[in-house]
Amino acid sequence: MAETINLTHKKTQFKDLVKSKIPNQGNLDLCLTCGACASGCPATGLDDLDPRKFLRMVLLGMDEEVRETSWIWMCSMCQRCIRACPMGINIPGLVLKSREARDREQTPKGIQKSCDLHLKTGNSTGIPKDDWLFLIDDMIEELQEEEPEWADVKAPMDKKGAMYYFNQNAKEPTVEPEEMLPSWKILHEVGIDWTYSSEFWDGTNYCMFTGNDKDWEYTVRRQVEIVNDLGCKYFINTE
Repeated sequence: MAETINLTHKKTQFKDLVKSKIPNQGNLDLCLTCGACASGCPATGLDDLDPRKFLRMVLLGMDEEVRETSWIWMCSMCQRCIRACPMGINIPGLVLKSREARDREQTPKGIQKSCDLHLKTGNSTGIPKDDWLFLIDDMIEELQEEEPEWADVKAPMDKKGAMYYFNQNAKEPTVEPEEMLPSWKILHEVGIDWTYSSEFWDGTNYCMFTGNDKDWEYTVRRQVEIVNDLGCKYFINTE
């Protein structure tokens, strides 16, 4: 039998805090407990929680339990719960504000490290700029030697006025550089005028998952500034 929880002493301080920060207060008080949010959630069942249970914990003033659960780091922020919810409750917004309320030391080390590297080096795996430039040139040279039918394929870098800006998931150049080649071939085959950037080229943004608005906003703004400086009209986000 499940343990009975005494709610008579509970206060809803956390609920009031997050409601003040989410647009339209997140519609948090409109929950019908129907479970539609949990039915399609990839994180349902992890840590014995799901979106409905987590929301009920917040609404019932279980602030201590909310602060201690690791479930908020299992949420992918995919927003399926919002689409499924008949009342449009913003559970991802609730989760994000829950992360924001945590101390930095409580953020999963992998996520925080990737964010810190992105802020410091412009990519989440910490590839130095010179290594990034060398790798692209090396991969192009290798492609042209091994597959001469693709001898005209290019991977432009910092090309001013290119029509499309193309960013890159940092995992590929770090551990699977050959995975970048199909994209280059496709872009070449359809005749797209595109370019990479030598700085802040990473398409992933782990800072978005830390709950630190300042950090994730900076990574997005910095890349947008680069796109604007290059004069590109379209942004191709690989993520």
